[in-house]
Amino acid sequence: MRYTIENVKIRCEIDSHGAELKSFVRKADGKEIMWDANPAYWNRTSPVLFPFVGGVKDKIYRFEGKEYSIGQHGFARDMEFTLESQTEDEIWFALTENEESLGKYPFRFLLKIGYRLDESKVHVMWKVHNTNDSEMFFAIGAHPAFAVPVLEGHSFRLYDTKNQPVSSVKNRIFGTGGCVADVTEEVNINNGCLAITENLFDHDALVIENGQLGRVDLVDDFGKLLVSVSFDAPLVGLWSPPHKNAPFVCIEPWYGRCDSESFNGELSEREFEQSLASGEIFEAEYTMEVADLSE
Repeated sequence: MRYTIENVKIRCEIDSHGAELKSFVRKADGKEIMWDANPAYWNRTSPVLFPFVGGVKDKIYRFEGKEYSIGQHGFARDMEFTLESQTEDEIWFALTENEESLGKYPFRFLLKIGYRLDESKVHVMWKVHNTNDSEMFFAIGAHPAFAVPVLEGHSFRLYDTKNQPVSSVKNRIFGTGGCVADVTEEVNINNGCLAITENLFDHDALVIENGQLGRVDLVDDFGKLLVSVSFDAPLVGLWSPPHKNAPFVCIEPWYGRCDSESFNGELSEREFEQSLASGEIFEAEYTMEVADLSE
């Protein structure tokens, strides 16, 4: 079921299936910011990635000596959430484990996803509750897709955690089998802007690790802001489907990452894996903001 929240400047629609943001409209001109999930390119709009971000090596991971099989990005994006609360400009959804999820992921949990509007900004909020009697391991991430008529002519403006433009970033290169390679490349940023070209994503997403960035703006060929994504996450992915020249790009804050090609350890040893003691709560958020035409 879809739910609507709005204020005087923006309106959002969220589907209880996956607690997924499906629409983000600027009221002043009716502009839709989000990708429409056309299956010819990619049939999602803004899925939550939980309890994995990316994939595990050979689709198998190990925990306490037992092997589990799980697909890319976990399962929350394909589950029905329960509406927990709703006001005019804020909404919360909740998800807990079930028999099927426990077969893939041996932890009980309470995952809450909220959306709150503030002027021309959407706060996307996550709360992960460890309802087990022991430590819990997980990853969580965002995957919002923003519509553009064509890739060419658009750019990312990249800013560090102090909101200063960056001159370069280190990108963790993708390898084989949905894993990253144990190598990075230096990507030079001209005047704070990374041009989006048809070939930028030929080798899959750019994976920018270790808190190099705190904000990414998507701008058009006139330098006009389409959307700004701000976060305090250890990683961010930049992606559009390789070799498709798809009319959307993703800006993805992550608290976790796919395995590396050389990884053979247990779940607790995965790079960037999050952990929670029994009864603890993990909280994080990111924001998406459109240009305010009234300013």
